[in-house]
Amino acid sequence: MRLPLAAAAALAVLVPAIPVVSAVPAHAAAVPAILITKVYYDSPGSDLRGNASLNGEYVTIKNTTRKTIDLAGWSLRDKTGYQYIFGDDQLLGAGGKLTVRTGQGRSGTSTVYWGRRAYVWNNDADVASVRNPSAKLVDSCSYDSTRADYKNCE
Repeated sequence: MRLPLAAAAALAVLVPAIPVVSAVPAHAAAVPAILITKVYYDSPGSDLRGNASLNGEYVTIKNTTRKTIDLAGWSLRDKTGYQYIFGDDQLLGAGGKLTVRTGQGRSGTSTVYWGRRAYVWNNDADVASVRNPSAKLVDSCSYDSTRADYKNCE
């Protein structure tokens, strides 16, 4: 049954409009400038603390912006407090990736070395977090599994 035009107009005044809310997931709403893309927490082979094994453990971060980011003073941390602080000369180009390896080596533009002689990332569960120079959390990636050796965080 159709309502007369005057009745439909009166009904429209009495019934408030319902706003349309888009269903955008929270993680899609704001992408951090620096994003943790991968945590390789259980290096291949036996954990004997050799430098090759230590460097098999790493975290990769990505610059999601269109500008180079100066990482001086930024940090990468685990949940127990181990912390890598990026040096004054560390730039991450627009869209670029940087791998932080646990062991020792010669740092460059795509890989830096923590310089540790012991593992950082727990093989069963941990949280990797990136903080800006003001110590504000920018991104984090957690894992809780022994079924895999790494976690893709993107």
